[in-house]
Amino acid sequence: MSAGSPAAAAPRLGLILLLAPAALWLGVLILIPLSEMLYISFQERVAPRIYQFGVSNYLEFFIEQVYWNTFFRTAVISIVATLLTLVIAFPVAYYIAKLARGRNKNLLFILCLLPFWVSELVRTFGWIILLRETGVVSRTLQWLGLADAPIEFLYNDAAILVGLVYTSMLFMVIPLVTALDSLNDSLIEAAYDLGGNAFSIMREIVIPHAMPGIVGGTIVVFMLTLGNYLTSTLLGGKNSLWFTEQIYNQFITRFNWEQGSAFGFLLLLLSSLIVWLGLKLSGQTLAKSLS
Repeated sequence: MSAGSPAAAAPRLGLILLLAPAALWLGVLILIPLSEMLYISFQERVAPRIYQFGVSNYLEFFIEQVYWNTFFRTAVISIVATLLTLVIAFPVAYYIAKLARGRNKNLLFILCLLPFWVSELVRTFGWIILLRETGVVSRTLQWLGLADAPIEFLYNDAAILVGLVYTSMLFMVIPLVTALDSLNDSLIEAAYDLGGNAFSIMREIVIPHAMPGIVGGTIVVFMLTLGNYLTSTLLGGKNSLWFTEQIYNQFITRFNWEQGSAFGFLLLLLSSLIVWLGLKLSGQTLAKSLS
């Protein structure tokens, strides 16, 4: 049968039709807008409706201290939030993958999914109700006699971390559960038989086996927290100093699309650099983490 026959072309046509929706989505909703934003980011406004090509929009980030200080602060808090999410999610994922059975396993998965049945805005306002000066936490502390006056838990870095960890938990649990599910229970049993303890087994068997899930989850959570706008703004207040808020202000408040586009690409490039450094330090590769 020749390579150009209809029978040989059928599988190729089926593959093209199968990939067409994904390719269309990638091109129309991602590549084309990003290409337009990249072009806009190199436009310098010299007069009303008169532009020239240049890199001043990118240089502005490094010249103005407030911009790169804001990005550094955003990156540090995002890294801390990612590490906290990993520390909290790992025991949960281990219990779901290795200890829970049957209905309990499904129930725990549903409990992890439950907060995502409502929008991020509703979830964030839920934390505002809990943490505000007249909220549940403040009134409970006063009722217990642990506080003499109302306490404001909002508009600080701790409140931002709470919101970021809460909204990112599921994206850490799922990769970890997937990685831990493939760990053969007989390896753990054999390690105990050979005299290993819980700490050594966790360090030498469980964590190395779960490393692709750990790296994959941390990449997803870090990118989500770094690019988060709603949670950081509502829980951090006007002085949250979050980099996505700077991008929003350039686009919406100042109508400076050129500067906003440049900041958006700087966020993409710098976050990709941080992820690359994290992969190098952990000895992992992106292909291995996503496999």
